Amino acid sequence: MFFLRPTAAILISTVLVAPPAFATNVHRSPTSGQAHAHKLTQSKHRTRRARGQQAIQPERVTQIQRALIREHYLTGETNGKWDATTIAAMQKYQADHGWQTKLMPDSRALMKLGLGPDYSTAINAKDSSFAPPTPADSTPSSQTSGFVAGSGVNQ
Repeated sequence: MFFLRPTAAILISTVLVAPPAFATNVHRSPTSGQAHAHKLTQSKHRTRRARGQQAIQPERVTQIQRALIREHYLTGETNGKWDATTIAAMQKYQADHGWQTKLMPDSRALMKLGLGPDYSTAINAKDSSFAPPTPADSTPSSQTSGFVAGSGVNQ
């Protein structure tokens, strides 16, 4: 038994020392700091690419101007240019409806002017009606029978 202790000690120390000797991954630092410095200077000179719509197309400006003229917010003829007069008219229109005036034009304003998206060419638009729903007072009584005004589930 006295012989096993030194043998076990040698065996354990051999196992602990051997793995670093057979390691294959060696981390080496770059030989020159030049490559790293070059990458930093390149990133400083990059310009950001503008995203989103940068300008309104002249055809669309003409449509907006026609709608603003129809609503009496703009006078004169359409010119297809998003100029100061058109911007002022659009800001006034949006402000009169309680909408923000910084983003020009606001999507709600375009929809209110009748310039919203056109779904008439959609795949399922053939037999669809995009007209607003009929008022409640014109609904036939046969459709409303059994319903009590003001009744609901959460009462």
